[in-house]
Amino acid sequence: MKNPLWSYLFSPPREKRTLLELLKLLPMFEGLNQQELIQISRALHERKYHKGETVFKENEPGAGMYIIEKGEIAIIKELQGDNSITLAILKEKSFFGELALLDEIPRSASAAVEKDAILLGFCKPDLEKLIERNPRLGAKILSNLARLICRRLLQANANMEQMQNDLNEFKRVRDHGG
Repeated sequence: MKNPLWSYLFSPPREKRTLLELLKLLPMFEGLNQQELIQISRALHERKYHKGETVFKENEPGAGMYIIEKGEIAIIKELQGDNSITLAILKEKSFFGELALLDEIPRSASAAVEKDAILLGFCKPDLEKLIERNPRLGAKILSNLARLICRRLLQANANMEQMQNDLNEFKRVRDHGG
């Protein structure tokens, strides 16, 4: 028969298990064991936002990334004049702003709340402390982050190639009447 005291002592509480399950789904934390995920969970900062609030604005310094526990976030790029374009609507179990973990470059877009949200912030200083305490874990996270950025760069290149092909086809049709 299982001893409830021992199972309580050696398994995380329900809300912690849910958080660990969320972290396991994210490519940045791929391949990490439960103890490593617990270390990361301790570094997360929960923030609640209401619809219409801004998480960060384009060109602000980046301090860290956000994980969407609940809600929806719009990623918005400012255009010339007072125009803007929504690049993406991110839902639960997504993340954004991860480049700020590598460099304090200005944000390349704004993030605004589409539906009331609970976000988990993972800040660059917290990652740096984690790397100091556990270099092997830090190396895993940075390696996963590098892979993720490479995948996104390859996708961006493919998108640019497709756009160029579409533009060339448009010019061909326009110039030759179909």
